[in-house]
Amino acid sequence: MTVTAEAEGFTLKCPRMELRSAWRVLLFPIQMLYHILKASLCSLLPSRKKDLSKEVVLITGGGRGIGRHLAKEFAKQGAKKVILWGRTEKTLKETAEEIALSGTESHYFQCDVANKEEVYKQAKLVREKVGDVTILVNNAAVVHGKGLMSSDDNALLKTQHVNTLGQFWTTKAFLPRMLELQHGHVVCINSILSQSPIPGVIDYCTSKASSLAFMESLTLGLLDCPGVSCTTVLPFHTNTEMFQGMRIRFPQLFPPLKPEVVAQKTVDAVRTNKAFIYLPWTMHALVILKSFMPQVALEEIQKFTGSYTCMNTFKGNT
Repeated sequence: MTVTAEAEGFTLKCPRMELRSAWRVLLFPIQMLYHILKASLCSLLPSRKKDLSKEVVLITGGGRGIGRHLAKEFAKQGAKKVILWGRTEKTLKETAEEIALSGTESHYFQCDVANKEEVYKQAKLVREKVGDVTILVNNAAVVHGKGLMSSDDNALLKTQHVNTLGQFWTTKAFLPRMLELQHGHVVCINSILSQSPIPGVIDYCTSKASSLAFMESLTLGLLDCPGVSCTTVLPFHTNTEMFQGMRIRFPQLFPPLKPEVVAQKTVDAVRTNKAFIYLPWTMHALVILKSFMPQVALEEIQKFTGSYTCMNTFKGNT
């Protein structure tokens, strides 16, 4: 039988390809061990923090709660400009004036991130009046604190539009310029409820799980984009108006986070280029437990800690 040159070429390449594949398989565990050891060592050593003096920071939901504290913390740690987005002019103005008094240039724009046309319009206005945004903080969120059957359909839609789709519109509005400049950072204030949902807040848990998937995909998608990074923050219950009335059975063991602590840890994570942070760090244990414990055991943990009924006293402000 006659063998063509094309066939011969294919036959000759096969051993090389197999050798290369075998080498990659052998090298992979060594690479993993290297990265694990490197990350462990870096966590023990003080990290070099990037300078914020040339950064223009935009924070959605920046008028109150964690957003307000984020604005103050970015200003405190040297950001050049801080821009606030939100729906309530009064709180936006108060926060912007407070930041201005500290010596940092501040601006505010009324914008509902659930409205994509409004997002794109205000993003254009920001570029014209303030300049290119280099750090985008997706913080805006709402929660209604009801079960599925007792929730109004429009309220359920609003939660998804603000907490999840809002990130799509803001990121699409500002990320392209970051990629052009090869300089930028996208931040998401998520929640531990994205990985450990509880009853009575089904809309919020679902939206935050979607938001986490968005950020995980975005973070991987930007690996080959020099100068542009992502940070996702997953905090435990934070003591703000948003979750007012929420009660954990053992507050001494599981105290709510202070919003100023969440803000400080978030800005530090941005400056040290951390992709994902859990607050407090003990939340890592919860994620690990979920990976191997049977569902009945997880349910007992929820009941024991009071997570199962913590939203029964909810009086939050959306």
